[in-house]
Amino acid sequence: MGRVALVTGANRGLGLETSRQLLALGLRVAMAGRDRAAVERARRELATTSSDAIAVELDVNAAASIEAARREVSDRWGGVDVLVNNAAVLLDEDASVLTIPAEHFRRTLETNLLGAIEVCRVFVPAMAERGYGRVVNVSSGAGQLSTMSTYAPAYSISKAALNAFTRILAETYRSRGVLANAVDPGWVRTDMGGPSAPRSPEEGADTIVWLATLPDRGPTAGFFRDRRPIAW
Repeated sequence: MGRVALVTGANRGLGLETSRQLLALGLRVAMAGRDRAAVERARRELATTSSDAIAVELDVNAAASIEAARREVSDRWGGVDVLVNNAAVLLDEDASVLTIPAEHFRRTLETNLLGAIEVCRVFVPAMAERGYGRVVNVSSGAGQLSTMSTYAPAYSISKAALNAFTRILAETYRSRGVLANAVDPGWVRTDMGGPSAPRSPEEGADTIVWLATLPDRGPTAGFFRDRRPIAW
């Protein structure tokens, strides 16, 4: 049987395209999102009646929902080998840092950072016990400290923090078969990126899928764009 991947925010955009590419490589994919019906519609978009793709309800901001998703996938396939933390929000994109309401900072950090941490908390230890795991945290060039400006302050801060978490997670599990990396998919034509973005979802998902299927001696604790390491 193939490896099992769980992709959050899989009902559209990068999550949907990542699911499509992973399925094409022979992985079984649990497509996860807050709205099970929306995820099921997305699963049907993949034009597959295969049992290799399932729709799973998972709200990254609710611990009980994450645990329920773990049980559902475990009952079906025995566990998760690959985790793609893709779910994210982009609020106050054009606002100045000190004009953004505290609640919007909170919501952004809860989804983009704390949600990824909580999903990892539920799924990664079991990967380490089995001696195999791949974690891909979908970050952004907006989270690069080396080039950060004033764009989307809450989002940028959350992605910089996600990068820090990625490095710590990778070092924590480096000797236990779990490779953890962050990826900048670039500016992609999705609901979040908008129609003017220069990159297609296929281009944006390519490095995500590459990191999700790394060989055992592959890189860990890195930040990648177009399959190449970039500065934090």
